[in-house]
Amino acid sequence: MPRRIRHHVNPLKLRFADGSGARLALPPGRPVEVELGCAEAEFLFARAAVDSAPLYVGLEIRADFIGRVNRQARLLGVPVTAVFANINADLGTLFPASSVKRFFLNFPDPWFKRRHHKRRVLTGAMVQTLGERLVPGGEVFFQSDVFDLALDAMAALEDAAPRLVNVAGAWAFTRDNPFGSRSKRERQSEARGRRVWRLWYRRPVEISGS
Repeated sequence: MPRRIRHHVNPLKLRFADGSGARLALPPGRPVEVELGCAEAEFLFARAAVDSAPLYVGLEIRADFIGRVNRQARLLGVPVTAVFANINADLGTLFPASSVKRFFLNFPDPWFKRRHHKRRVLTGAMVQTLGERLVPGGEVFFQSDVFDLALDAMAALEDAAPRLVNVAGAWAFTRDNPFGSRSKRERQSEARGRRVWRLWYRRPVEISGS
């Protein structure tokens, strides 16, 4: 019987917060798309089926998922790789500035209790890190079926203007998922008739960054 994998991990625990991740060796000239918290990487495998040109990197703090994803990627022969990482501590180290075409954040843990809000992924500091690692014209795409969490994420992303611009217009949600792939939670939410709140931001081409 396979060992049960925890679905909620506190990213602020000290054993996850050493910030010691090594920089990834990215293929020169190849677009890179990154999912923050990929779990079994269903979303990335679906993306690779739509467009095999980019390298798809899934960051995941639950180590048991890493081997599963990488074995499946080798079996299928698709450009998907999973990397063990604490996003809060390691993201700035893993990717150099202006190296990522697109970041995806699909249905992160909502951490409903107010005292746990500090564990939410999309903070102002995280948004700044994402913006710095995007190539000019690169994008951040966020999805949640929890309105409170989506509103907090929007506030953090709107505060990054003009370095990140809302594709749908300031303080507006994006109605559809334009990327041709669905995460497991996205499919479940839509099947149950739950509203999915989507945010789509882009780094303007004319604004340079470090």
